[in-house]
Amino acid sequence: MKKQVVVLGGGPAGIIAAGCGKKSNPDKEFTLIRSEETGLVPCGIPYIFGTLESVDANVMGVAPIQKLGVEVMQAEVTAIDFQNKSLSLQNGESVEYEKLVLATGSSPILPKMQGIDLPGVYTVKKNKIYMEQVYAAAKKAQKVVIVGGGFIGIETGDEMRKMGKDVTLVEALPNLLEAAYDNEFGKMAQETLQEHGLKVRTGILVEEILGSDKVQGVKLRDGSTVPADMVIFAIGYRPNVELVKDSGIHMGFSNGIWVDEYMRTSIPDVFAAGDCVEHKDFFTRKPSRLMLASTAVFDARIAGSNLYGLKVVRENHGNLGVFSTSIEGLTLAAAGMNERTAREEGFEIVVGEAASVDRHPGTLPDKSALKVKLIFSLESGLLLGGQLAGGKSVGEMVNILGLGLQKDVTANDLVTMQIGTHPLLTSAPTTYPIVLAAESAIRQGRK
Repeated sequence: MKKQVVVLGGGPAGIIAAGCGKKSNPDKEFTLIRSEETGLVPCGIPYIFGTLESVDANVMGVAPIQKLGVEVMQAEVTAIDFQNKSLSLQNGESVEYEKLVLATGSSPILPKMQGIDLPGVYTVKKNKIYMEQVYAAAKKAQKVVIVGGGFIGIETGDEMRKMGKDVTLVEALPNLLEAAYDNEFGKMAQETLQEHGLKVRTGILVEEILGSDKVQGVKLRDGSTVPADMVIFAIGYRPNVELVKDSGIHMGFSNGIWVDEYMRTSIPDVFAAGDCVEHKDFFTRKPSRLMLASTAVFDARIAGSNLYGLKVVRENHGNLGVFSTSIEGLTLAAAGMNERTAREEGFEIVVGEAASVDRHPGTLPDKSALKVKLIFSLESGLLLGGQLAGGKSVGEMVNILGLGLQKDVTANDLVTMQIGTHPLLTSAPTTYPIVLAAESAIRQGRK
């Protein structure tokens, strides 16, 4: 079979690369190849256990790109021949391409330890059939241990608690969400989880899975044990690069596929996007292990736009890391560097903080307290990062910071930012917390 553009992978990166590519090149034929008949919304997977109450409620459709004229093919690719521009399929057929986008995603990390192969040990895979098995097991389980205190770990743990399970969350680092947030925000997450009945152990490793024919619990490094009939590891993901890692394509330091700012790989006419790619930090230019659907979509739009000619206005200058999570009404969001990372990287910084409420007056019934922490360069006043805690409005407020980081805004820019406010929707214009935090930083910098 001869195709013009082949996109390999049916996750957010693959779908958006095919869709954006087709919009940018309507005269070209696009084919998306995915191994699964039905894909899942990656960020929605934890919510199948409690809020959504089924795996089928979290399906990611491909109808929008099919309407654009993108062909969607279900097949397993077993090999790629870059020299002859062809893909080998499991059924014995081959597909030739003119342009190829690799969007093969990532798979969860499972550590090597005793008992890891016992029935009852799971990960959080982006695979519908597998997650249906996990969901069925969760319905029967009574005591669940979640290993990993990042986004997937705390969201999965909280959702399983909503199912009525006895959940213990174990995190090796001193605080939850430590890779993304400063300590005070991680502690807010921990306190919220504990207030709602989830047990949390931080600063300790799981050393062994206990049991003979099935899981009976976990042994921690301090010798203590936590009983469990189900253990879920949520300690991170690694790029899916088995198809290409020995093909001559250039790989990055983190074992992801190397790409330039236009998402081109080292192989002519081959692009890559999403979790299979090695990303660079926006500020330090160091390899970044950040894997987010939002980042994958950002990559994919650039790859799709640049397939047949570089659009200079669409290029990837590095990962900012703009993300959020919500636990029992507490929303935490962040963009760019946190204070700890900035200081570790040697940046001279000034920090501004502010507290407010997201309605005015604050007596309105659906108000939420807001906390904003902004990090700026001491000398230039450039915004380096920010963290927010509050209600649902935080999920959109963080996007203001994300765009500000991309556009090199300063503390003074934020103080003089023109904003729209409404009593039922936002903080008061007099106490808008992003503005107040920027004012605080300017005052701190003058001391």
